[in-house]
Amino acid sequence: MKSAPKWVGLLLAVLGAMSASAHVASNSFLNLRIDHNQATGSLEMALRDAELAVGIDSNRDGRITWGEVRSAQELLTQYLRVHLQLTGSEAGCSLQFGALQINERVDGNYLWVPFNAACPTAHQLTISYRVLDEEDPSHRGLLTLTASGMTQTAVLGGNRKVQMFELSHPSVWYAFDEYLQAGMWHIWSGIDHLLFLLSLLLPAVLSRRDNCWVAVPQAKPALFNIIKVVTAFTLAHSITLSLAAFDIIRLPSRLTESIIAASIIVAALNNVFPLVTDARWRIAFAFGLLHGFGFAAVLSEMGLPAGARLISLVAFNLGVEAGQLAVVVAVMPIAYWLRATRFYRRGVMPWGSTAIAGLALVWLIQRAIGR
Repeated sequence: MKSAPKWVGLLLAVLGAMSASAHVASNSFLNLRIDHNQATGSLEMALRDAELAVGIDSNRDGRITWGEVRSAQELLTQYLRVHLQLTGSEAGCSLQFGALQINERVDGNYLWVPFNAACPTAHQLTISYRVLDEEDPSHRGLLTLTASGMTQTAVLGGNRKVQMFELSHPSVWYAFDEYLQAGMWHIWSGIDHLLFLLSLLLPAVLSRRDNCWVAVPQAKPALFNIIKVVTAFTLAHSITLSLAAFDIIRLPSRLTESIIAASIIVAALNNVFPLVTDARWRIAFAFGLLHGFGFAAVLSEMGLPAGARLISLVAFNLGVEAGQLAVVVAVMPIAYWLRATRFYRRGVMPWGSTAIAGLALVWLIQRAIGR
């Protein structure tokens, strides 16, 4: 490649600043069980999110110690009393929080905060979830609610800060709506999946001639390339998502997340040093199988509700596809419009792909060593 234009340096700097956190969606995990008039549960919240909420790192050295966590317990529980509230049919539920613990997940350490409450719920429960509402509007809470022998799930936060749940007769279609939105939210917040797909789609408006990228003359071949890549990716991740959701095949989360990062590197570098051109759909299918296990990891955190397992799985997968297609519709017309420009062929393709590969390399290292 020739020397990079000045704007590439800015792009690389921005991506470098994003590398430590942009690939990690800000999610907490709220597990709640209602038994008669007693509520018990826990909230798992990323340590980085707890720091954002109340400032656990008291000496500002960039490292959060167990001593700092213990010292901040009262401050954190006061924050949660304000930002997480339960209300039964008759009155509010006063949460009592237990001692903090730390759990390790593939994307870092999480605080585990147990709680219980006397909760006159009757047949309905309203949850108000405003955790990180001001600090990080992209944050969401993944709820698993068990009552009357049935399990429901929901995505809390965003434009659905307050939600009411029927405890005795939960609606199947409510579950469909929740899982559909969860699938869309996951693909939009999972920048690693999007960058993999983007790396495969960037060359869709170009063809390879005499060792150079040239613009396709018409929209038809570009559209055909897009359809092949998206269909292969969709088919592949749907297969493994279904197998993992029903516990037929599972892979360790750290391995899955590491391979997803590696898949982005392969797809991006193939744009710079093309080995596979017309058959990029094969790359999409091969690595799409691994991305399906990544989608399944989020689905397993939510759980598939009894009585609505199949419909919830279908809804989540449809949500992923809807979110994915929305991105394709938004990006590809711009790519087609720019395809013949020097900016696209000699800027976006080589240098944009290099920046994506560099970012994914950072993620691969982080995930492989568990940081």
